Amino acid sequence: MNIRVLELDVLNKNKLETENLVDELVSANKLLLAQNAALAHENKELGVIASIFNSQEGMAIVDASLNIVRVNKAFTEITGYSAEEAIGMTPKLLSSGKHDKVFYARMWQSLNNEGRWEGEIWNRRKNGEIYPQYLSIAVVYHAAGHVANYVSTLTDISKGKAAADKISNLAFYDPLTQLPNRRLFLDRLGHELVANNRDVRRGALLFIDLDHFKNLNDTLGHMVGDLLLQQVAARLMLSVRKTDTVARLSGDEFFIFLANLSDNEIECAKRAKELADKMIGLFDTAFLLNEHSYRITASMGVTLFNGDETSIDMVLKQADIAMYQAKAKGRNTVCFFENRMQDDITRYVKLERELTTAIALGQFELFYQVQVDDKQKPFGAEALIRWNHPELGLVSPGYFIEMAEETGLIVPIGQWVLEAACEQLKAWEAIPKMRSLTLAVNISSKQFHQDDFVTHIKHIVKQYGIHPALLKLELTETAFSKNIESLISSMTALKGIGIQFELDDFGTGYSSLQYLKRLPLEQLKIDQSFVREIEYNENDKQIVRTIISMTQNLDLKVIAEGVETENQKQILLDSGCQRFQGYLFGKPLPIAEFEESILNSIA
Repeated sequence: MNIRVLELDVLNKNKLETENLVDELVSANKLLLAQNAALAHENKELGVIASIFNSQEGMAIVDASLNIVRVNKAFTEITGYSAEEAIGMTPKLLSSGKHDKVFYARMWQSLNNEGRWEGEIWNRRKNGEIYPQYLSIAVVYHAAGHVANYVSTLTDISKGKAAADKISNLAFYDPLTQLPNRRLFLDRLGHELVANNRDVRRGALLFIDLDHFKNLNDTLGHMVGDLLLQQVAARLMLSVRKTDTVARLSGDEFFIFLANLSDNEIECAKRAKELADKMIGLFDTAFLLNEHSYRITASMGVTLFNGDETSIDMVLKQADIAMYQAKAKGRNTVCFFENRMQDDITRYVKLERELTTAIALGQFELFYQVQVDDKQKPFGAEALIRWNHPELGLVSPGYFIEMAEETGLIVPIGQWVLEAACEQLKAWEAIPKMRSLTLAVNISSKQFHQDDFVTHIKHIVKQYGIHPALLKLELTETAFSKNIESLISSMTALKGIGIQFELDDFGTGYSSLQYLKRLPLEQLKIDQSFVREIEYNENDKQIVRTIISMTQNLDLKVIAEGVETENQKQILLDSGCQRFQGYLFGKPLPIAEFEESILNSIA
């Protein structure tokens, strides 16, 4: 082989080796680039994982053997366990003991079948506090399909749950006593009525109202009143069964429904009575209100129910009726609802409706009863209202005045009486023998305490142009039970224009004696209850003498009402009384007959 051929072979061999080396370098470079890219991706993923693992949510990684292998900072803050304390332990470290085996069986069923579970769970912190958290668990598998890890994400929801509970508490519970409020109580009562109807069970509803609770607020203040309500609630709660519900609907009103007492009506009533008496007995012991020892009574209405054709409104109404019946019987007692009570209420509502119509249509009329002096000479009269009822005929005030007082209708009725009386006084000015007669008008406490009462009296006196001294306003002692200073101020203002005041039914009340010297009165009226048996009852006779003696010392006039016999008159005269009113001198008469009797007596 010649040298030229040999050189070509060497060159070709070197070229081939160079090309192979270049290829290897290119491949190595590509591999390096790929490895760098994979490393960068892995680093990026690790950064994302690190970011997630260090989030505000607690995280824990548990291996297939259920040992904790890693936790994040949020986990330690939520649970109170450091990483060193948690790693190597099982999740039972956090168990609160509030969940049963069924709960955990369902959790594992979801993890095994679906690879994840999430929901609310109660766990325990290191300090022992049990709290709610939202837990999410995801299963991580090996390539072969075996479980590698369990990744848990937990969120502390105690604050949110507490806020939700607070909102719920405000919506359904009374903030003062923590008893169910009206909304929750009515809901429970409705469910109980349905249950009773379905199962033919009988229960009872108790309505408790504190007696004279307003007096406590007025004397010791509302904070002390609130303290009493809290203590009453506590006593009631300690005295009922777990199946019963105690609620505060408003003010000093408490309701208790006793569930499932008996399927026998008589037995149900018996057990309800026993429990009701027990409730009333809770008030026998005084309440300690700060430094005050305070006693209060309660009135209770009870109605039985079995859900059959009974609505919530009907049950509440029956308990309400029974409670007011207990009030009417003197308070501090228990009264059961009876159908006759419903009949009474029906008549009451009908009367109120008819009385409202009577005011609108002017169905009232004034009768007049003469008042005489010790010579039996007329010096005045009392105006007494009568109702010309379209069906019942002429009705006396005893039939409707109490109801008018309770409903407030006494105010417009009283205004009508005042105007009618002033109109009559003006008419008597034209009759020489009657122009000096005084006219007494009964004034209701509610009427007198109206803000514009003084202004109204001044207005009608001016409107009818009467002599103010001929108008005599009669007040009962109940008018002095509240706002005494305001009452004295109003009386003084009217006294200033000449209006006279008389204290009616004196001796039957309790509050006026301490204020008697301050009241601008012209006259006291001895109640007919003392006059009626003055001939036979030495106590009544002594009371009358004491009243007359007191009026003389206070420089007041006195008049006795209800005088029906000569003996009563003579005893009163002997005791120093010189003014009289009663059937002995004349019964209440319509205006025409009254005027005729007065003119004849004076003639």
